[in-house]
Amino acid sequence: MDEYPEFDSVEPYGTVRSIADERAHRKRMCAIGYRIFAAQRWGQLGDGHVSARDPELTDHFWLLDWGVAFGAATVDRLVLVGPDGQVKDANGNLTGAVNTAGYNIHAPILAARPDAASAAHTHTQFGTPWSANVAPFRAMSQESCAFAFDQSLFDDEEVEVLSVDGGKRIAATIGESKLCILRNHGLLTVGRSVEAAVGWFVMAERVAEVHVKAPDGKAIGAAAARIAAATLAPESAGWRVFQWLQRSLVPDPTVVD
Repeated sequence: MDEYPEFDSVEPYGTVRSIADERAHRKRMCAIGYRIFAAQRWGQLGDGHVSARDPELTDHFWLLDWGVAFGAATVDRLVLVGPDGQVKDANGNLTGAVNTAGYNIHAPILAARPDAASAAHTHTQFGTPWSANVAPFRAMSQESCAFAFDQSLFDDEEVEVLSVDGGKRIAATIGESKLCILRNHGLLTVGRSVEAAVGWFVMAERVAEVHVKAPDGKAIGAAAARIAAATLAPESAGWRVFQWLQRSLVPDPTVVD
């Protein structure tokens, strides 16, 4: 029985695919992820990126070609970024460009996290202002419990991330966590699937909104928060959030094909 019967047309969480099928799936989810961000008016200043590790060339990852609007993301407009920062098209030909910070951030994170398939980051209405507080999330809402015991805080002034060294410092800070609050910069999430990374990011932004609007709110007790985390913190929960987002914000996923 499908673990999530409400998503009848979706392959079950944890589906094992061939390398070719997994590459196609990750690229498709990555393009839809950008569309989900666009639907929330994120990335309109050219800020942000969603990566998808290539399942065969595991030191390479896919990003949206530099200059393409998030709302225009398609599978064909993703470019393959190598460990040296070179940008290639789907046929391996040098082409396109990549957001410099996108490479500097994602390459070190994916190198440090072989379990991860994706990372997501953009500048948002609540995540960025909350990050200026240089404080972690507290368990102040149901969704907060997904991160209260699984987060990191990057207390560093390099908001431009002009070097791979900056990305390496971020990666070291993240460790095994799924959320990193980047001081004065915003939120960054990591997932074992593209779906989870994007789902976690959107959920984290909702949590940041609670913190910005109720900074002195009363937190949920640790015991109750851990009970909620048992349901909300697993990787499959981030994947499931993505399914809801895609269904609501990108109702015709074929737009990315």
